[in-house]
Amino acid sequence: MFQTPIVWPNVVLFTLYHIIALQGLYYIATLKTNLRTLIWAFLVLVLAGQGITSGVHRLWAHKSYKAKLPLRLFLCLCQTISFQNSIYEWARDHRAHHKFSDTDADPHNINRGFFFAHMGWLLVRKHPQVKIKGQLIDLSDLESDSVVQFQRKYYHVLAPICCFVVPTIVPWYLWEENFYTSFCVCMLRYLMSLHFTWLVNSAAHMWGYKPYDRSIKPSENRVVAKLTMGEGWHNYHHTFPWDYKAAELDTYNGNLSTAFIDLMAQLGWAYDLKTVPLDVVRKRALRTGQ
Repeated sequence: MFQTPIVWPNVVLFTLYHIIALQGLYYIATLKTNLRTLIWAFLVLVLAGQGITSGVHRLWAHKSYKAKLPLRLFLCLCQTISFQNSIYEWARDHRAHHKFSDTDADPHNINRGFFFAHMGWLLVRKHPQVKIKGQLIDLSDLESDSVVQFQRKYYHVLAPICCFVVPTIVPWYLWEENFYTSFCVCMLRYLMSLHFTWLVNSAAHMWGYKPYDRSIKPSENRVVAKLTMGEGWHNYHHTFPWDYKAAELDTYNGNLSTAFIDLMAQLGWAYDLKTVPLDVVRKRALRTGQ
């Protein structure tokens, strides 16, 4: 049986993150934070979220649409703000997750429990199967993408600056927010971004309904969908991962990432948006849905 070695530096780091974030929550709850700081934190949270959803997830990991250079640069910046590993690493792990979903080769295998799928997988060494099967994943498109490779090369400098330094300095410099308060609120925003993303791997693989494929773990989870701007319609997404909407929607219904991509398409910055014909969705739901 595989023994899971704990990565203690990561445990200590994430513990410190949460302690600081809780202080940020305290400052907000006790009204010790400037309203402009909260608005700023929310804006950064949305930008980081778009970097994950519209950027590294739908554009780079799944190639569900194409983007012109200005949009690719913007989404790369937003994804760097999120500080959730580089585009290359994130897309690599996500492609492995889809190809080997809920097996030992899945980086955040839900069969190892909620906590493991949520964040525990970042606190321990990867299962050997993740590395072995991961060699089968085609990453040639990412390796030839100049934006992805530039970010990958300078990520360990760019990410802390974009995620922590600039978001902390702006409130302190522009409206004289207390520096430490600004930093704690920044950390709270960062932890919220992380946990929202992690819920897709945990909650959306445990709770919800399965109208498209009842044989798989991923489920339609409305709460996760709202928190992640449209990423919680997970049974649909795992059934049709190439759909740029990551959902079957008559309206946006909280799927702000789809709304953003549609807006970019109207501006001519996004194109070749992939979708699934309605009759294909219906036939699949009738054949394998819950």
